[in-house]
Amino acid sequence: MKRLDNNRIDDIEGTVNRIPENDKTPEKVVLVQVIFPKDDLFDIEEDLIELEQLTNTAGGIVVDKITQKRNKPNPACFIGSGKVQEMAETLKNSEVSTIIFNHDLKPMQIRNIGRIVGDEIKIVDRSSLILDIFAKHAKTPESKIQVELAQLKYLLPRLAGMWKHLERQYGTIGVRGPGEKQLETDRREITKHIQVLNKKLLKIEKERKVQSKRRSNLFRVAIVGYTNAGKTSLLNKVTGADSFVADMLFATLDSTTRRMSDGTNTVLITDTIGFIKKLPHNLIESFKSTLSEAKEADLLLIIADGSHPAISEHLTVVNDVLDEIKAPGENRRFLLINKIDKLTYDEKAQLRREFPNAFFISVIKGNGISSLKDSIYNYLESLNVR
Repeated sequence: MKRLDNNRIDDIEGTVNRIPENDKTPEKVVLVQVIFPKDDLFDIEEDLIELEQLTNTAGGIVVDKITQKRNKPNPACFIGSGKVQEMAETLKNSEVSTIIFNHDLKPMQIRNIGRIVGDEIKIVDRSSLILDIFAKHAKTPESKIQVELAQLKYLLPRLAGMWKHLERQYGTIGVRGPGEKQLETDRREITKHIQVLNKKLLKIEKERKVQSKRRSNLFRVAIVGYTNAGKTSLLNKVTGADSFVADMLFATLDSTTRRMSDGTNTVLITDTIGFIKKLPHNLIESFKSTLSEAKEADLLLIIADGSHPAISEHLTVVNDVLDEIKAPGENRRFLLINKIDKLTYDEKAQLRREFPNAFFISVIKGNGISSLKDSIYNYLESLNVR
């Protein structure tokens, strides 16, 4: 039986990473957002801004945004077929190479849209875009395995679309014959590869548990929050670390642990992966070993961007993920409102009314950092942890 080698696996994964990293000639992209009756227009606007930021992080540049109001998704194309035809006419002589939907699409919908707009234009959904960014920023062997595993799980039900070129050759709906054989071969090989990656992650998780056991006599703090809220900057500020920081979504994926001490007490502080709305479930599953740092922490520092208009929604997303992984409860969480240097007096007053128990800090300016560190040490001492 024909077997897939590593190059073949790489070729298959390449269908997920659709936006190449090319700073000199970024791909021109059109964003698509469907507005349903229950949607809030403010949330839709914020969603599109976030999607544009994700696109920029992936290496694309947004040239247009298309919205359509619908009562429910069109089973064939998610948006109306007439709207797809209209897009096809508009993009016919343009330099646009990619259409990104702010929704998750079914394989059939991606194929149907592709047939109308043309094979030269790539159709990307939200999950595929986020996976692309994760693949771009994964640095350590662990994060690379986690991203590859999430990619393959995302790709597995979409394999049929990879062989659509055989439909023209053989004229069959289900891509029978050579396409069918290749499809089954690929499916089996990807399934085996997923099993191999799961075993590697299990081994890493066991090693992490051993490390965790060695640290069990130390007080552990995990920094969590929405992506680009300032987690890594906070770690650098309170521990003197020099981890990579950038003003972009998902700049860092790998957890980093550093020590913080006042001479009497020592604390281990870990920077964890950022969260985002509608984070693909496969990514949460794949990164559970990394998220275990948050689950096993003695104290959680939940950091939020106080200058972002959707701060409440961001905090809801973070708390939902923390609840999903069964992280420590409310009595072991400190809420930090970051970037207060960007706020007016009235904006700060409003946030203080909304979050009366929060720490208001500016990592960049250093505001509130000393008070935060004292509170962490005081919390440690209140538990009689040495």
